[in-house]
Amino acid sequence: MPEESGGWRNVVAPSAIPFAGNYLTPQALTAEGIQTVARAFAQAAGRALKAGFRVVEIHAAHGYLISEFLSPLANHRTDEYGGSFRNRIRLLLDVASAIRGSWPERAPLFVRISASDWVEGGWTLDESVELAKQLKNSGVDLIDCSSGGNAPPARIPVGPGYQTPFAERIRREAKILTGAVGMITAPAQADHIIRTGQADVAIIAREFLRDPYWPLRAGRKLGYPVPWPVQYVRAAPQGTKARVPTNL
Repeated sequence: MPEESGGWRNVVAPSAIPFAGNYLTPQALTAEGIQTVARAFAQAAGRALKAGFRVVEIHAAHGYLISEFLSPLANHRTDEYGGSFRNRIRLLLDVASAIRGSWPERAPLFVRISASDWVEGGWTLDESVELAKQLKNSGVDLIDCSSGGNAPPARIPVGPGYQTPFAERIRREAKILTGAVGMITAPAQADHIIRTGQADVAIIAREFLRDPYWPLRAGRKLGYPVPWPVQYVRAAPQGTKARVPTNL
């Protein structure tokens, strides 16, 4: 969206490359600007801790700023933050280290990545495995394995569990906890992912938007009934015995 229509001013990126022909051209971040970004992430984590959050996740996926630094499609820099694999992952490692400097060890730190750009010449699963190893050394506890976002023409084979193999391989080779995400909608599907060791957690979002009672239904289908919130039980008419609905 152009600035005159309410779009952002001074949009930044690793390089001055528009996402597509109808997108604005961003400004390439300076070295000073990159350090400002790392400090801003650490400050945000500090605010989250003060507000009572017990888990934070660095969003380094889907073509957002850190994801752009990782991908050779968006990062054409020639300084210490571009070119080689080590240089392209430098910002994310800086951010993770900056956050771990103040985020307590008892509190998990997650990182969401796009494990593949799904296009030739883009970020690859092999690189994701190596990145996960580096992030583990930086104090990251879990890799949230998504994909895509840096290339408009990417052909993504979307379907149930289509990103689960990313979580499985990164878990196996990088020896780090992983989360599987993407079109996980059925209780048996989520249960299978965990039971077979493909990931350590099934991360579900849109299904919760469609059905906020999904955990109650999933628990019942898998044989682990989950108690209804006490506020619901209290809402039963006076003089009657509150019962959990059976039509889940």
